[in-house]
Amino acid sequence: MPKAWVRERKKDHYYKKAKEEKYRSRATYKLFQAVKKYHFIENGNVVVDLGAAPGGWVQAARKIVGTKGFVLGVDLKSIEPFSQPNVRTMIGDITEEETLEQILGFLPRKADAVISDASPNISGIWEVDHARQIDLAQQALKIALKALKASGNFFVKVFEGDLLNDFIDELKQHFEVVRIVKPKASRAKSSELFILGMHLIQTAC
Repeated sequence: MPKAWVRERKKDHYYKKAKEEKYRSRATYKLFQAVKKYHFIENGNVVVDLGAAPGGWVQAARKIVGTKGFVLGVDLKSIEPFSQPNVRTMIGDITEEETLEQILGFLPRKADAVISDASPNISGIWEVDHARQIDLAQQALKIALKALKASGNFFVKVFEGDLLNDFIDELKQHFEVVRIVKPKASRAKSSELFILGMHLIQTAC
């Protein structure tokens, strides 16, 4: 890890805030800010968090849904367990069909929200990283379409680039409302954006 990057991170407001408030990641505040503005997760909801390690979004979602909700965190890496009985974690590859089956098996009912902060291993080659990020977002969408209840919500990380508009158009086929979101906690110089799909359209089987 470059020393300059480490120094910059330690000076970062949200990094320090996360340490002080005992959240596992500064990304926690991205979800808090987005939910505060758009209300796509509520008390009592069932939430699936894809790409959940180290667990910052799980913590945020758990705080929002309260004791009557349920949060499932999914990642390729092991996530340090949570003490709350209504939080579960599992190791799974969101690009594999069996992961979807495992997710559905864990849930007490269809999810109210599927959220994804999943990222690829960054190569430094922009076109490659953008394409990989969009691919992960599409894999997350596949899971969302199966795991969400009718009128459920989907919130997913993307990178800016030439494939983004097609992905947004795809979401518009499935959700009544689609928004591009840039939370304040997302670094201004970052090309990271989040796409929010609200109110899944129920289709006839």
